[in-house]
Amino acid sequence: MSELEEGTVVLATGGFYDVDTGAEVVRCTMRGRLKREKQKTDLCVIGDRVRFDPADQVMEEVLPRRTVFSRRHPGRGGQYKEDVLVANLDQLCAVFAYGEPPLRPRLLDRFLAIAEHNDLEAVVVANKLDQESAETRRMLDGYEALGYPVLHVSAATGVGLEDFRARLNGRISALSGPSGVGKSSLLNALDAGLALRVAAVSGSHHKGRHTTRVATLHPVAGGYVADTPGIRELGAWDLPGGELDRCFVEMRPYLGSCSFGDCTHLHEPGCAVKQAVGSGEISPERYESYGRLMEG
Repeated sequence: MSELEEGTVVLATGGFYDVDTGAEVVRCTMRGRLKREKQKTDLCVIGDRVRFDPADQVMEEVLPRRTVFSRRHPGRGGQYKEDVLVANLDQLCAVFAYGEPPLRPRLLDRFLAIAEHNDLEAVVVANKLDQESAETRRMLDGYEALGYPVLHVSAATGVGLEDFRARLNGRISALSGPSGVGKSSLLNALDAGLALRVAAVSGSHHKGRHTTRVATLHPVAGGYVADTPGIRELGAWDLPGGELDRCFVEMRPYLGSCSFGDCTHLHEPGCAVKQAVGSGEISPERYESYGRLMEG
């Protein structure tokens, strides 16, 4: 066996794995013994650090993950299987837009809660700044007040792209958001060599057509950006109700102060969270998002 080389998996499809060593990208297969290892999670996904034999281009080891961006799927016997979309992810960039499609705060709140649940940094990217409206800016200011970085950018004019580039540098990031907000356009604006397919917003439904089909890490701005079909389904993800309050950062100071230890913050008397909403310390809009997520 040759001396093993190490790299990051940037594409995983059909049993083949493209591994970026920093000097080149090598297409590898997986050693049979690795395939036989039974785990409750995906064995190898984009973002994984792996070691492979350069002589036969066969992967020998998947290194331990720093973080995972995952969801749980029901399996046999009532058990759950973890579906890992990206390994070693550093941040989730929730991309929305001024103009069309209009900003949907409830969906943005869901994305931010998912990032908190996965212990990921979250940044809000507001594209199409050239279509700026006072109402959308007001809503975004509310998220900035909660401590979330908000980047105001335009893929069309280039405004704000340097700040976005700096945010991506040295990190593995995932871009998520509704179709049509310009995720692929932003990546193309940062690196024209990517030449990602872009589809226009369709008709009166204000929905763009999704153009991503294979899980990929694109090298962008000194880091990697995850582009995977699973990420577009974040809006349908289920979040565990018992942990949801922790995923709303403004609720955290009040947790443990309610009259009931298992307070859902919806109907119980003596709820510290509801009192904070009443006093204006928690916004009614964010509290409504929490309630909708809790009730499914």
